[in-house]
Amino acid sequence: MISPWQRRRQPDDVPTPVAVAVSDFCRRAKAPAPAQQVREALALLTEEEDFRVRALTDGEPETSPLGPFAVVDILRGVTPSLAAQRQECGYYDVVQELAQVREEKTPPPAPAPTTPVFATPSPAPEETDAKTGRRKSAKAEAAAVQERIAPKKRTTDAEDADTGAQATPAPQAPQAPEEEEAPRFLKRELPRPRGRFTRVEAQRLSFFELTRAEGKETLEAAIEATEHRYSLLRTLEHRYNGPRGELTQVDMENVLRQHGIMETLEARERHNIQTAYASQRGATGRVGWALGLSPSELQRLTHALKLEEEVEALRERFRNEVLATGHLTHRLDLLGRDKYLVDLGIQKRFADALRKELERLAKESLPDATDLHSLANVVGRKHGAPAELVSRAFERLNLTEGLRKQLSAQAQSPSH
Repeated sequence: MISPWQRRRQPDDVPTPVAVAVSDFCRRAKAPAPAQQVREALALLTEEEDFRVRALTDGEPETSPLGPFAVVDILRGVTPSLAAQRQECGYYDVVQELAQVREEKTPPPAPAPTTPVFATPSPAPEETDAKTGRRKSAKAEAAAVQERIAPKKRTTDAEDADTGAQATPAPQAPQAPEEEEAPRFLKRELPRPRGRFTRVEAQRLSFFELTRAEGKETLEAAIEATEHRYSLLRTLEHRYNGPRGELTQVDMENVLRQHGIMETLEARERHNIQTAYASQRGATGRVGWALGLSPSELQRLTHALKLEEEVEALRERFRNEVLATGHLTHRLDLLGRDKYLVDLGIQKRFADALRKELERLAKESLPDATDLHSLANVVGRKHGAPAELVSRAFERLNLTEGLRKQLSAQAQSPSH
């Protein structure tokens, strides 16, 4: 007796349109499933039942969630509400494992007999003459063979026209469509790729594997290999299903709290965020880039760890350091780091303070300069800064025109 959860065909034999229709139906039923799982579920049905699958998937789901094995269960006579309850409690995860185990235990087909069997050749039919009905002689048979293998003589178009004019064309019966010549070149159906050329999605494990005692070691190893909960979720969602479809962050955090290792993850996240803000000197954008987080994810993680005040204190410390920098070369270098100043929110304050400082230094060095280039050299030489950075700062802070006017007025002054 065949069990209802036993394969009737191989998953690769399931027609692709049917598998696509079931996958779309499961997505609308809030239980998306990978392609391999859909094919394994449809392998429980025969080819004659594919039309029933299409009839079900063409409509809208009556309830949710419904996975591919729930679709098979509905076709077997189960109500959609009962199938949804089974989907939620993980019943079909057990069904999938049961089908795989039964497929492995199915004995291979018996090998074909190796004893050779020789068939006696049938006697060749004797050729007879169509007119007399008598058997042809050996000479006549040789002449007939020679006539069949002899090359045919080609005729020119003129000869064909003369022959056609002399002969009376006989009416020909229309050729039946069944007798039409088949196309000479047929596209050969290539075999499906096998071995290392096959691309198969990894089989996801059940969510309940994480809730068991053995799942704690798996989660602890995953925490050690990741930096925060978002990267941990991206690692686990490729290997495990959720209780209701895809694995979500809420499901993962509940399992971590169940095993008592949520505090370990939070301590690791807190240390990583503090270290990143210190190494990136308070730049939120670079912290997110270093940790692989989007701005919204970094903000939510900081709020969840209650680090907002500590992070803001770090950023304020680096703001004060930037604004209180006394070395001219360092301040000129910071002027070119627009994104960093914008991230800290002090770009305008820093630019105004540096503009006033350069105006004062240029005014003190005007008597020793004749043009803008020499002025930048004098300011840089007096304060230990590269002349190129000083000249570039004049342009970025819109001091060039005013300094040129002052130098021109100084050159025209009779005292000079």
